Amino acid sequence: MVNVLGLDIGGANTKAAFMVVRDGQVVELKSELEYFPFWKRDADRFTSLLPKLKDKLCRSENLDGVGVTMTAELSDAYRTKREGVNQVLDCVSEVFDETQVMVLDVDAKLRSITDAKSEPLKVASANWAATGWMVAQQICDCIVVDAGSTSTSIIPIVNGAVAAFGKTDLDKLANGELVYTGSLRTNVAATVQVVPLRGRNVRVASELFAQSGDVHLVLGNVTAEDYTADTADGKEKTRPAALARLARVVCADVEMLSELEITQIAKYVYDRQVVQIAYALNQVYYRFSQSTKKEVPTVVTGLGRDFLARKAAEKTGMIKIVNLDSLLPKGATLTSPAVGVAWMTATKLEGKRPIWKL
Repeated sequence: MVNVLGLDIGGANTKAAFMVVRDGQVVELKSELEYFPFWKRDADRFTSLLPKLKDKLCRSENLDGVGVTMTAELSDAYRTKREGVNQVLDCVSEVFDETQVMVLDVDAKLRSITDAKSEPLKVASANWAATGWMVAQQICDCIVVDAGSTSTSIIPIVNGAVAAFGKTDLDKLANGELVYTGSLRTNVAATVQVVPLRGRNVRVASELFAQSGDVHLVLGNVTAEDYTADTADGKEKTRPAALARLARVVCADVEMLSELEITQIAKYVYDRQVVQIAYALNQVYYRFSQSTKKEVPTVVTGLGRDFLARKAAEKTGMIKIVNLDSLLPKGATLTSPAVGVAWMTATKLEGKRPIWKL
């Protein structure tokens, strides 16, 4: 039997997945998410979060391996990605000092901590590779759209392998494989420059007054429980509070604008998000279509899998859309990179890829 823990350490959220493999089969999978904004908190405190996550998922179980991927190094808590990668890995090493730790790189390979530190850019922001690898084990040719709380990754899978053109965030932003728009944390002012209101286009204030979580809370796409990020004003995660934040985007308030008018602003921002993702998906699909003539499915995952990823795929004319929920145990889609790196770690330790029994 093999017990592994997969960690996806983001700048805002840390996700963990505990996996038990017995006789070549995954017989148990549990996942957890904790909000930990590196730019607000002393990163040294991160070492106290990791045991908390482990205890929630596997209590006193002995771990045979820990797989790690990260995006926290991009946080402005660090001057360089090298600094961020090294500190995150130092924290992981301190907590799991008696367990073999493996770090995912952008080529979907697992490295030792020493190797990862020697080439930090090879392991920086590699969590998309975990999701891509995991889907590639089940669907040979497809495009994965992972709409998370902060950003959306678009990952082509060709002949059962991740076929991303970009390996760094910079390159992925340039070629459409990364869109910095997400379900919760995207500043509304970064999504639109104007909104239609009372027959005119009204410019928006260049402030962090409201974010995409407010948009989707107002529209019913997320619940207060889904809204794991801090709100822009530090106030409640309720529809009335979200309406107030959205009104501020045009320097107004809930006494100046009606609920219907604010809801229409939310709908417009939502539509712009879908258009941004669809544009990037078209970019990636065009390159993908040069290597195959067959119609390939789009696999959607992440918190925004239905209201962002699926809508973008529909907008681009994709016909076959597969929810990752149909391929994995329920709930794993919210922590798919952590599940992916856990599965990779179990495969490394077992010497073969475990199959899903769940």
